[in-house]
Amino acid sequence: MSRICQITGKKMMVGNNVSHSKRRTKRRFYPNLFDKKYFLPEENRWVSIRVSAAGMRNINKKGLKKALEDAKSKGIISSY
Repeated sequence: MSRICQITGKKMMVGNNVSHSKRRTKRRFYPNLFDKKYFLPEENRWVSIRVSAAGMRNINKKGLKKALEDAKSKGIISSY
């Protein structure tokens, strides 16, 4: 499973490690992802999604159904 948030679409970023001598080597910045199960009361079932911490706050703010619909309309997920 790839390291992409299914709500916000956050994914890995690339940057540099910078040493004291300013020598740069490549590194990766990963999003803060969790495998979570949410209950979807409209369909009376559990939904397993990989979501970032920002995505969890988004779900708490908008609600699960609205957050999933927004992610589907943006093309981040195909179905839920």
